[in-house]
Order: sequence, then structure tokens, then C-alpha cells
Amino acid sequence: MDKVMSNKSMIALYVIPSLLLVVALIYMPIVMTGYYGLMKWDGVGKMSFIGLQNYMELLRDELFWSSAKHSFLLAIFSALSLLVYLLVALVLSANLRGANLFRKVYLIPMLLSSVAIAQLWLKIFHPTNGMLNHILTSLGVQHTPEWLSNPSIVLYAIFIPILWQYAGFYILIYYAALKNVPSSLIESARIDGASPWRIALSIRIPLIAEVMKVTVVLAVVGSLKYFDLIYVMTGGGPNGASEVMASYMYRKAFKGYDFGYASAIGFFLLIICLVVTWLIRKATASKDNIQYS
Repeated sequence: MDKVMSNKSMIALYVIPSLLLVVALIYMPIVMTGYYGLMKWDGVGKMSFIGLQNYMELLRDELFWSSAKHSFLLAIFSALSLLVYLLVALVLSANLRGANLFRKVYLIPMLLSSVAIAQLWLKIFHPTNGMLNHILTSLGVQHTPEWLSNPSIVLYAIFIPILWQYAGFYILIYYAALKNVPSSLIESARIDGASPWRIALSIRIPLIAEVMKVTVVLAVVGSLKYFDLIYVMTGGGPNGASEVMASYMYRKAFKGYDFGYASAIGFFLLIICLVVTWLIRKATASKDNIQYS
């Protein structure tokens, strides 16, 4: 192995094919998206160069900024939900009876397609035959909400299946990280009389801090570019009340036939995700100048 790793030709032989694949499938589309954003194009006919006009129009587009607000709200809710996922993982990792079963149950939504989940929750949110309104009616609520038709609540209603879908993913990540915490530290704390909550706050959570930083980035960035379930359930409606940046980009491209403007939205969305990722990493950067007594 050392002989192979010291041979630069062999290293290039292994690295170059995958590098070319990454460039072709990731970086080239990014460059082409930025390029198309400089054009006026309906997706079929001839392109005409208009410079930064699409990007300037984007900055003045109230509908885009409304969709951006919705995406950031989803990102905030996703980040806050990580605390709930962490709490569940702490409970499951504490040698709870049946923990393996609960882990599998939480992971089931991740195994379903977004379309299947959307169809399931459309039935749950149905205003007359839905399970949710049926429960509210049985509890004495006379005027049950129209969850997906009321502009004031549709956005928050649609957050529920999105957060439910990815709960098992983050719970499993936290569970695996917590299981890797050295048991000797936990046993020492128990001998010293530390309570389970003190052990969790002072030992287990600090030792998985790096994992938590990664999950925050995944949750926030994933929320900013979220599309599929929202598109299937509401299509961004009613009247744009549940529109997010990705669904607005899709609507501009495939319903408005303005691929140049949609490309500008996509490229701007990439910039937003990069900036947000940098800010999160900056805010959660570890301090190297910790002094030990």
C-alpha cells in the first residue's frame, strides 16, 4: 500500500476519474446555472445575453423575498427541532428497553418517498375526512381549521410532515454519536453522584458537539433548498402562502417558461446556502485557546 501511495501516477489514476465525475455532475451545472442566469431564455428558443438584469430584478422581486422568508422560517424550525431529536436520542441511548424498536420506528419515514408522505398527510389534513380534524371534532372543536387552504396556517401545517420525515435521520445520527461516548467517563460521573441530566449536559452533549454542528448545517441548508413535499402538497399555494425559494424557481422555469430568471434564482439560492453555511461554521467555531488548570 505504501508503494502504491508513493507513486504519483497511481494516485492520479485513482483520483482523476472521480474528480472528472464530480466536475461534470456538480461544478459544471453550477457554472452553467450562473451562465444561464445572464440570459433571457424560455428553455427552447434562442438565448439572448442581458447581463445582470435577471439578478437585479431578483433583488426587487417581492414574491421571491416572500418565498425566501418562508424558507428561512423552515430553516429556523428545523434547527430548533434538533433539540427535540437530541432529547429523544438521549433517552434511547440510556439503555432503554425497546430502544432498538423505537430507532427503527423513527427511521421509517426516511424510507418512504416524499410523494408517499405528501399523500399520507394530505389525507390527515383533509378538512372534512381528515384524521386530525376528526380528532378535533371529537374533542368538541366546532370550527376545525382548513389546514392547507388557510393562508395563515398552511405554512406551519406543512412544516409538520417535513420535520416528521427527517426526525429518524437526525435521531439516528445523535444516537450513534452518543453511543461512542466513552462509558468510563459516564461511570465515573455516576460514582461521583452525578444525575442523568447532569451527565447529559456536562459530558455526553459536549462530547458530541462537533456532530451537532454538522447536523445544524444539514438541517438549515436542507431546509433552504427544500422542494418536493411542499410542491406535491400545496404547489406553493394558496396564493403563495407556502411558496419557498425552490418551488418559486420551479414555477418560474416550468410554468412561466423563464429559464434565465429561474437560473438566476437557483444561483442566488446557492450563494445563500454558502453564506449561511459559513455563518453557522463561524458562529460554532471551536476555541483553540482553552486553558487547562
